[in-house]
Amino acid sequence: MDVLLSDLRARVLMAHVGRKSLYIRGGGTKGFYGLPVDHDAVLDLSPYAGVIDYQPSELVLSARAGTPLAQVEEMLAEQGQMLAFEPPHFSAGATLGGCIATALAGPRRASAGSVGDFVLGVRLLDAQGRVLRFGGEVMKNVAGYDVSRLVAGSLGTLGAILEVSLKVLPRPACETTLRFEMDEATALRRMNAWGGQALPVSATAWCGGCLTVRLSGAQAAIAAARAALGGEALPDEEAQAWWRSLRDHTHPFLAVRSLWRLSLPSVTRPLGLGPTLIEWGGAQRWLSGPVPAQRVRQAAALAGGHATLFRAASVDEARASGVFHPLSTPVAAIHRRLKNEFDPEGVFNPGRMYPDL
Repeated sequence: MDVLLSDLRARVLMAHVGRKSLYIRGGGTKGFYGLPVDHDAVLDLSPYAGVIDYQPSELVLSARAGTPLAQVEEMLAEQGQMLAFEPPHFSAGATLGGCIATALAGPRRASAGSVGDFVLGVRLLDAQGRVLRFGGEVMKNVAGYDVSRLVAGSLGTLGAILEVSLKVLPRPACETTLRFEMDEATALRRMNAWGGQALPVSATAWCGGCLTVRLSGAQAAIAAARAALGGEALPDEEAQAWWRSLRDHTHPFLAVRSLWRLSLPSVTRPLGLGPTLIEWGGAQRWLSGPVPAQRVRQAAALAGGHATLFRAASVDEARASGVFHPLSTPVAAIHRRLKNEFDPEGVFNPGRMYPDL
């Protein structure tokens, strides 16, 4: 066992014995996401970095949690491959561990799949200082859960991610981006209609009266889709910058202090809650600016979805409104059971997802 890992284990054991809480941190680029954590110390995983194994022919990459996300993507690009879920960076310093812990995905998620869909295995440091492996060599834990999938999006509440093995995919041979002028209701109808056709649509976004559509795949398929859809083609550099601005929230609509994210059935009609940006064929909708939490969550629930206060204007707002949609009683019980299995003393990121977890 290397020195860095021994040090991490020792710090966790000290916290466990002393009943202290630890805030798990990598690059810090997604620290705004979730409830503020009252903690006694920071467990910095950024030094625990490096690619462990990469087999381009097998489409599998394994790396330590502190490995910069940019380094991973650069290595994959050299082999014509990519992280298919297009993870956001938000700023320099994003790490692979933070990518998995938050499970945030970019514009390609609706066509490629979620972060959890690509996690093959994890190596986890639990609250008792034990190094546990899930996925690959060991498939189940005592609770019978597929833990490698559960860790994705757990925000460090189950344990500190040490290593991750991921499935990667080849980059598309060709891409083009089309733009159309239309209102929100028309855009939703078009996105859902196109989603049911054999079209190589890899991303969609509507904002301010414009629908932007990315096509990815073989050149012949792209040409046929362009002919069928019409629209105005964007220059490649402009298109790449556009999708990157959505991914990393540098787009003016998303670069605000108060931002709601709604996950809804894609066919849901316009909600009329204020300025909206729509992604993922209608399934992800962003609301910018101050909107009453009760109103947003009620509208999302009535539509069969849920709402997240993705970026709060202040700590007080986050704590007053809650970040994540309230859990039903059965789901809350599952969350508590998982937390008790992995971290019964509440050492890791207490309250990051919900106040009582």
